[in-house]
Amino acid sequence: MSQPTSPERIGIVGSGAIATGLARVAAESGEVVLWARSEASAKRASASLEGAAPVVTQLEALRDSSVVVEAVAEDIAVKRQVHARLGELLPEPVLMATTTSSLSVAEIAEAGGRPDRFAGLHVFNPVEKMDLVELAFPDQAGEDVRRRFRDLCEQLGKIVVEVPDVPGFVVNRLLFPYLFDAVELAERSGLEPKALDTCMKLGAGHPMGPLRLLDFVGLDVAVAIAESIDVEVPARVREMIAAGRLGRKSGAGFYVYE
Repeated sequence: MSQPTSPERIGIVGSGAIATGLARVAAESGEVVLWARSEASAKRASASLEGAAPVVTQLEALRDSSVVVEAVAEDIAVKRQVHARLGELLPEPVLMATTTSSLSVAEIAEAGGRPDRFAGLHVFNPVEKMDLVELAFPDQAGEDVRRRFRDLCEQLGKIVVEVPDVPGFVVNRLLFPYLFDAVELAERSGLEPKALDTCMKLGAGHPMGPLRLLDFVGLDVAVAIAESIDVEVPARVREMIAAGRLGRKSGAGFYVYE
């Protein structure tokens, strides 16, 4: 498989924070098209992108891409369904990728039928500010495909670390036990969220405390990741989700947001 003589033409499947953030970054260095599943989702994505990239609702519009990156919900059934559709729709030379943060790259690749041209491209939110990409591959991916994905990450201005295809890769596999340990400590000690977060910010040099970070990630998303990597979820977190306190996106989590 030869290397493109120009920057990759990127198709993005999804309309959430990761998808739109990735589209904004990609638009700075090449062509990008974002697909949203409904007119309402497309309208929200267009508002977020502010003209940086076109938004479409027809999946066929991604056929001219050289790489298509899926960034939908962190649900293996949903991702497999999307990749099955993409595998049937996209021409054979098109590379495919997923932005999963915790699921099996090999299993998702299998659904699309081209594990030899596939990668896990784990970018971090907010995409514009976070430099790291964890890059994971199915065993079938050859060196030419791996090189093209490394080059793509550099095209996006990111720093690449190739990681094994294990649940949670490196960052989330180490991060989420810590985050949920912080919840348990707050429960046992009675510490207020701000006090616990201040300790970790000033004492450990973290840019954001663990409870504030859980709010930023979204408690529902955090639970999905934790379950994928077999991390026990504190009862308090499930109670907060049941009460609609999902974190910053819902206006309340461990903190209350305007």
